[in-house]
Amino acid sequence: MTRFNQPLGGNDMPRFGGPATMMRLPSQDSAEGLDACFVGIPMDIGTSNRPGTRLGPRQIRDESRMLRPYNMATRAAPFDSLQVADIGDVPINTFDLKKSVDIITDHYRDILSHGTIPLTLGGDHTLTWPILRAIKEKHGPVALIHIDAHADINDEMFGEKVAHGCPFRRAWEDGCLQNDKVFQIGLRGTGYAPEDFDWGRDKGWTVVQAEECWHRSLVPLMEQVRDTIGDAPVYLSYDIDSLDPAFAPGTGTVEPGGLTTWQALEIVRGCAGLNLVGADLVEVSPPYDATGNTALIAANLLFEMLCVLPGVSHA
Repeated sequence: MTRFNQPLGGNDMPRFGGPATMMRLPSQDSAEGLDACFVGIPMDIGTSNRPGTRLGPRQIRDESRMLRPYNMATRAAPFDSLQVADIGDVPINTFDLKKSVDIITDHYRDILSHGTIPLTLGGDHTLTWPILRAIKEKHGPVALIHIDAHADINDEMFGEKVAHGCPFRRAWEDGCLQNDKVFQIGLRGTGYAPEDFDWGRDKGWTVVQAEECWHRSLVPLMEQVRDTIGDAPVYLSYDIDSLDPAFAPGTGTVEPGGLTTWQALEIVRGCAGLNLVGADLVEVSPPYDATGNTALIAANLLFEMLCVLPGVSHA
């Protein structure tokens, strides 16, 4: 009989003690034998404004110590049916972004070779492109749910093709995406040209700007997302700056007028039933997160992502 890993309980060890892993889960060196894993990418060398996301995975893990194993809203009980562990961090080259991109792809090839679904703690948003390259090798082009204040489809930043504002342009160029099944939700703010958000629309992507989400439940939107994606493999990429800075100030490029935490929960919970093959939570910058709430929200959203993976049982 399989014994599934469990988070260390708060009555066995005070929440401020115990292992510094995601949800105080057991750690292991590889994804072997796991259905899902938490993995960190401590990187901010792709950022263009405020740095600090290299510290994001460690802070998210720290704030995850308050998480308990059952989802009281959805009844999801992931640790009753999935083998999950924290497999540590990708050993990026902090002096070379282009080398780091290849290191990430190689690392995720190994994770995916074990049939494991990776849940990634970022790290700046550059990291999604090399992950999607590995995902494509395993699953072919995928559907994408991208939650963000920014489209991240720049061709270049400061003359460079690799940066946190470019990952989805690079992923599109590499054929990683099913264009009729790509959703970008929460885009907002100022731009360089009126058509800045139209590049994806021209490729067949569905772009939902933040203003379309104001004062609304996003449950109907997620019904549309599920109907469109169907049973295609899908990747979820969640930039914490999609949230209004009132909720998540600890990030590098804040924009007013963002999503609420309850809309974030509606989005992630609305992914239940989809064939999720991977997910990430990026752009948490602890130096700008004085209370720790940004990382705390990030940890909760990562747990919600775990709760909607295929095969999760419900209490």
